[in-house]
Amino acid sequence: MRKGTVGLVNAAPAGHYAWPVNESIEAVDGLRFDELGLDPRVEKVLKDVGYESPSAIQAQAIPPLLDGQHVVGLAQTGTGKTAAFALPILSRIDVSEASPQVLVLAPTRELALQVSEAFGRYAAHIKGLHVLPVYGGQGYGVQLSALRRGVHVVVGTPGRVMDHLEKGTLDLSGLRFVVLDEADEMLNMGFAEDVETILARTPEGKQLALFSATMPSQIRRIIKRYAPGATEITVKSSSGTATNVTQRYLKVPHPRKIDALTRILEVENFDGMIIFVRTKHATEELAERLRARGFAAQAINGDVAQVQRERTIDQLRKGKLDILVATDVAARGLDVERISHVVNYDIPTDTESYVHRIGRTGRAGRSGDAISFITPRENYLLRSIEKANRTTLVQMQLPTVEDVNAFRVTKFTQAITQALGDSQLGVFRELVESYASEHDVPVADVAAAIAVLAQDGEPLFVEDVPEVTPERRERRESGSNLVPWKIQVGKRHRVEPRMIVGALANEGGLKRSDFGRIDIKPAFTVVELPADLSQETLAKLSETRISGVLIDLQPDRGPRRPSGPPRKHDGAPHKKPRHKG
Repeated sequence: MRKGTVGLVNAAPAGHYAWPVNESIEAVDGLRFDELGLDPRVEKVLKDVGYESPSAIQAQAIPPLLDGQHVVGLAQTGTGKTAAFALPILSRIDVSEASPQVLVLAPTRELALQVSEAFGRYAAHIKGLHVLPVYGGQGYGVQLSALRRGVHVVVGTPGRVMDHLEKGTLDLSGLRFVVLDEADEMLNMGFAEDVETILARTPEGKQLALFSATMPSQIRRIIKRYAPGATEITVKSSSGTATNVTQRYLKVPHPRKIDALTRILEVENFDGMIIFVRTKHATEELAERLRARGFAAQAINGDVAQVQRERTIDQLRKGKLDILVATDVAARGLDVERISHVVNYDIPTDTESYVHRIGRTGRAGRSGDAISFITPRENYLLRSIEKANRTTLVQMQLPTVEDVNAFRVTKFTQAITQALGDSQLGVFRELVESYASEHDVPVADVAAAIAVLAQDGEPLFVEDVPEVTPERRERRESGSNLVPWKIQVGKRHRVEPRMIVGALANEGGLKRSDFGRIDIKPAFTVVELPADLSQETLAKLSETRISGVLIDLQPDRGPRRPSGPPRKHDGAPHKKPRHKG
């Protein structure tokens, strides 16, 4: 094999997500993408996102792949390998031939989906190119229909690819490129026999690209047989994550992420925080939902003008803003000492991006906290991050309702203590005493009434609402089993019942019999809706806008007290905006 060892690399793009950059990882000095000989349509995608220089593995792998050579890359997840093979392969595909020309094998359906999304993104300007992910758990019907229509790139797990080969539904006779992504992981998962069987059914003249974090003897045998004379590239990954950052993860289903985040925001003692999501749209949506819940949050992404970006970061630096919702690209180069927490609302799909994200906290010798949300289908990404960074993330538990309520009591009492030193206290004391005397009510009741006014109709305590699972749902009759739901529009937004009914009915497919009492408050509205709304309906309704405001539909927890006495918290928490709802 011809060998070329290269050093540290930039984080590479993954799927349709923003391209992360870790300033501790250097691109190849003086080399540009437009010097590598890629198809102009592929180069245009790179220019669209503002990237000019390839990472080390891309610079080493793209030329030989464009030249028709076999390539073997010894590299960890997150070193840029997806683009390293996708960009040159897309530059050589013949779109006029509507049959599989590329087969990428990946160990898991999650990785298969990520790679297929990456091909789709890089082929944005290649008209008529079709990519198909094939994996277990998805019905054959969708895959068979796509194969009949014609696809150019197939990305799949070995098991499902074998199924199609045995059924005769996947034709590999026109295959020109084969990629084995994370080859050692496929062997570790028991796919060795399937991989060799699939390779044996591919044409003799195909080009092979193999990427693996390790190079066991079994992989060496595959290379010797199917990729003789391959160019071997070894890429060193970054040195791991910062030791002064506490790394935790929370297992949470995707529909419950926003609830989990708001609970964490209520009980965590944080100074400044960055919340990372994958897309530009998600930054705006999440920031708006957080503002609707009473948190001061702003979004930055690639569409935000530089002047606005600098203004927002300056507010964060000066303590005028506490929460920033960002994409990887928008947060590159961000250095704000007061960022104490990073939340991976959407877990990154590559380890270099993870390192870059959590590196935004723990600056200037300070300690930091990183919390990653892991959905049931993202356990694979968690394992990859831990393996590549040689660290173990600690699982955390979702703060309970009692935790949140105890923290609210602590903040409420601290606010009272602070107000007792206000210069206007005497004026209000006279008003309270006068009112109590004139109306013959206890002073304590007047004080409690003033506290209610200060809450602006919001309950002081939250109440846990059990999640309704599909298995537990019972078929209901029209108008029955209605429960209160809260939406973040009210009198101040000049909404009327008919507007609410119309919007929810149109967006959620609800009937008039699905609506009960509608109580419009100054800042929000409580509307009775069916208790058994499906997750799909909930997702649609949560993104509905009334009078231009995102309603953020959530169960109404009501002004009920917690079941037990508040738990005492040690230390004084930072003053944060009130969580509405």
